[in-house]
Amino acid sequence: MSTLAMNTTASEKRAVIYRMVMPSHTCPYGLKVKDLLQRSGYEVEDHHLKSREETDAFKAKHGVKTTPQVFIDGERIGGHDDTRRFLGKTVVDPKATTYRPVIVLFAMTALTAMAVSYAVTGSPFTVRALEWFISFSMVVLALLKLQNVESFATMFLNYDLLAKRWVPYSYIYPYAEGLAGILMVAGALTWLSVPVALFIGTVGAVSVFKAVYVDRRELKCACVGGSSNVPLGFVSLTENLMMIAMAIWMGLSGLGFIAAAHIM
Repeated sequence: MSTLAMNTTASEKRAVIYRMVMPSHTCPYGLKVKDLLQRSGYEVEDHHLKSREETDAFKAKHGVKTTPQVFIDGERIGGHDDTRRFLGKTVVDPKATTYRPVIVLFAMTALTAMAVSYAVTGSPFTVRALEWFISFSMVVLALLKLQNVESFATMFLNYDLLAKRWVPYSYIYPYAEGLAGILMVAGALTWLSVPVALFIGTVGAVSVFKAVYVDRRELKCACVGGSSNVPLGFVSLTENLMMIAMAIWMGLSGLGFIAAAHIM
């Protein structure tokens, strides 16, 4: 390629950014959009808005409500999301439902369970690893709910059959799930953890099945907290079925019916 052609190409890939960079605040979206443009091959002319007054004056001049603002070839493209669209990249809808939180959670608890199993037994593939996976998942799910119990309870009341009849259950649930999970991690007090997990898992499974498959309602699941966009459905039902299976397994194991399975 000739020098002239290279210079022409370079000039076609120039962008101008105006973003807030103040002593007490640097706009994260400004950093993200600058990085996005640079990774897309643009040479960035970076202008800092160093005070609130300077920022307000810029917004008034260009008739915009937010910064950063990106300009390419003299045309205003917009902020971070607008720039992503301009570059042909996807923009996440904050209101869209997604299974990502649950998938990430289960993936991490599974890997953690395998890591602990390896540290204890020398193998990541053991019966105890499966037990830890379920119990770790219960603990983390409870943790997410307990971050904002009020928000969880509000969403939970949309579909849980027992909570609708007795509202305090919506506040008790995350504590009960966390307690059962911790006891199952330790393999202690099965006389308490098993009935608790069996009870909340059964009520939850019946509630989700009725709401989703009988009443055909489209709801969000409170399984990972009250602010999530996880749709109520198969994954929510699976969470409850896992608790039921774990309770039955540990109950039988505690009675000695599966003791041999742990000798591996």
